[in-house]
Amino acid sequence: SGRAAKTNLLAFLNISRIGLQRVDELSRLEWIDRGKAIEAVQAHPELIVGLKARISRSVVKESGLEPLRLARGLSADTGLPLMVHIGSAPPDIRDVIPLLEKGDIITHYLNGKSNNLFDADGRPLKVLTDAVRRGVHLDVGHGTASFSFRVAEDAKRHGIHPDTISTDIYRGNRLNGPVYSLANVLSKFLSLGYSLEETISRVTVRAAQWLGRPELGRIQVGDAANLSLFTVSGESAQLVDSEGVHRTAEQVITTKGVVIHGEFIVF
Repeated sequence: SGRAAKTNLLAFLNISRIGLQRVDELSRLEWIDRGKAIEAVQAHPELIVGLKARISRSVVKESGLEPLRLARGLSADTGLPLMVHIGSAPPDIRDVIPLLEKGDIITHYLNGKSNNLFDADGRPLKVLTDAVRRGVHLDVGHGTASFSFRVAEDAKRHGIHPDTISTDIYRGNRLNGPVYSLANVLSKFLSLGYSLEETISRVTVRAAQWLGRPELGRIQVGDAANLSLFTVSGESAQLVDSEGVHRTAEQVITTKGVVIHGEFIVF
């Protein structure tokens, strides 16, 4: 649109030079331009905080795990962590996760697809528990097709908790659901039994610490004010996941506005 954003924007660089011009952006290895990626990272150190590789069937097609291996190399070249989108097989999730290292991120980890991180009885796969032990970061990345109440309940029961909660929002799932807003996604975690403090920390303190920008997630004298203003109502509401499953929430977060760069913006 050409409009400058008022809020703080940080980016994960898609390792494919075509980005999301098409959804199979890692199906051709020549679209992974190591030199151009490094050049972009060096040109925008204040903006680019990590690398992004979408490793699922519709994206990689016949390329298999090779895009992930190339992404691993780019991570080493740039010193940036790697965020990996997971989804339908191939490749098998049990082959994907061992390639991730401490500080990397698995996003969409609560998806309900057949290639997910939990077995038929809801227990976490060994590759997941091993990844958590070595310091791989778990991100929600709700999106249109990547959040299941069933899987989230199984994960919580087995002590597999999100490090960060994110929306994977875009125009379609904002207007038509199931995402709608960050507040809506956060309300889902309240409905799962997470406390307000546990939920909010995953979009403030924990996220800012992972980014290496702790000042973005705290309120402290001398820091710039980056504030989100919200209320928590006690009215029940229906929430829906990516599989069309509904849960009744007894608490709902509603955003009222933000304070950013000295400006108060009312929603």
